[in-house]
Amino acid sequence: MGDSTAADGGDNRLPERNAGEEVCRLVEQSKELQESASALISRNSQEDASLRQRALALDSNIKMLRSFIDSSVKKGNLDSKRAEKLSEELSRASYALSEGDAATFLPCKSHGRFLRMFLGPINVRANRKDIQLKVKEEYYSFRDRTAYLFLFFPSLLLVLRSQLWGGCFPALPVQIYQAWLLFLYTALALRENILRVNGSDIRPWWIYHHYCAMGMALISLTWEIEKQPDCALKQKGIQLFLRWAIMQGVAMLLQNRYQRQRLYTRIALGKARRMDVVWGETAGVKGQLWLLLPILFVLQAFEAYVGVLLLQTAVVGVVSEWQVVACGLLLIVMAVGNFANTVQTLVLKSRFKAKMKRGKSKSDLSRVSKDQ
Repeated sequence: MGDSTAADGGDNRLPERNAGEEVCRLVEQSKELQESASALISRNSQEDASLRQRALALDSNIKMLRSFIDSSVKKGNLDSKRAEKLSEELSRASYALSEGDAATFLPCKSHGRFLRMFLGPINVRANRKDIQLKVKEEYYSFRDRTAYLFLFFPSLLLVLRSQLWGGCFPALPVQIYQAWLLFLYTALALRENILRVNGSDIRPWWIYHHYCAMGMALISLTWEIEKQPDCALKQKGIQLFLRWAIMQGVAMLLQNRYQRQRLYTRIALGKARRMDVVWGETAGVKGQLWLLLPILFVLQAFEAYVGVLLLQTAVVGVVSEWQVVACGLLLIVMAVGNFANTVQTLVLKSRFKAKMKRGKSKSDLSRVSKDQ
């Protein structure tokens, strides 16, 4: 009977011993894995630093050589045709550097206060080109979805005003729409700042435009809307703003449809980078210009008109809230900025086309002289 008890005790200690050995083995494996991971991270950091130095040196050499070629042409030490060929080769090298995976090792643009305020001191620069392009496509998808909502919400409010609300807007639906606008412009500003950090060429004005729109939406949330006997007069600015929003939605849909196709063509021709985006006035071909430009100019003029009307209502005393003055000024600032950027883009396009025509005419003359 004593032997039986000893045997049972041995059987109980055997699983305990096996469990203890298994725990020790797993602890050793976790230590080995941690050491391997640390070694890999250290090795990758060293390789990243080496690649970053090489990318910076290559970018610096390309810029120095380009400036040397320009100065040599001005001094007469280098033939213009030879310089043009060399510049084209340098442009190809620069394009390959900026468009490939090596672009992640080049210095990125500053994150800016806006991103730091919302996201903190974190790095939003993607290390892989496919991730950067995915961020860009997601931005486009967001714009597509919000364009339809931008068109739907104000149309619904105007229809309900005339059919259900007796010609006056209740406060809650308008404030819900204004809260949605605040979300929309904040999301666009965040996404565009992230795209700029990752190499997109978004003009700073469009980000500033969204900052102004965010401020206007936030201020309008505090604008008191009451149903009174003369509410039609006091809410005239809201009616005009909603009609402007409908026009803005139509313009966004046209831009999203036509301009993206043009951008893909420019990328295929090597005239644009894969991370570039289209916004606002950046229509590309003649047919698109004839279609979009009148809409954009009318939209900008109507935006300024709504701003002036809001200021007039404050001056004559129809509405005395400070929010009216602030929203009116912001609308005028946005309209003037949009108009200035549109005109600037048209001037740049005309100069570029004139330069292309001069280059084409020179090449034709050289061909004729060779044939003769």
